[in-house]
Amino acid sequence: MKKFNEVKALVAALEADADKFYNKANSAAGTRVRKGMQDLKNLAQSIRLEVQETKNKA
Repeated sequence: MKKFNEVKALVAALEADADKFYNKANSAAGTRVRKGMQDLKNLAQSIRLEVQETKNKA
């Protein structure tokens, strides 16, 4: 559950930069959003593997 909370925190942290990129055309914010989304992807994959492993043990 800890990793799931990290996902929620990461999405919340990216919200301001996403707003700056989409509504104010701030390209540096877009770079931060892209990096954050890559981190999110990696974290989500980690959660998927953990869930699969737990499911297979049961």
